[in-house]
Amino acid sequence: MDWQGQKLAEQLMQILLLIAAVVAFVAGYTTASFRTMMLIYAGGVGVTTLITVPNWPFFNRHPLKWLDPSEAEKHPKPEVAVSSKKKSSKK
Repeated sequence: MDWQGQKLAEQLMQILLLIAAVVAFVAGYTTASFRTMMLIYAGGVGVTTLITVPNWPFFNRHPLKWLDPSEAEKHPKPEVAVSSKKKSSKK
């Protein structure tokens, strides 16, 4: 899954869970049943999981282009700059 696919999965999850919560609340309120509300919400969570967890092809629309190993050898690795002067505290 690419970066845009992760963002899409996150947005889909939030939207689908919100819709499931609203539908479950309305259904539970109209039937005056907490059990109905929880079952509908659990179904919404299940559907959301089936849509957002697997790595579906529409989550891979923008694949990353990795650098070839032969190209990576041509570019120097960044070095960490170490300062030789240390601050000394005098008492």
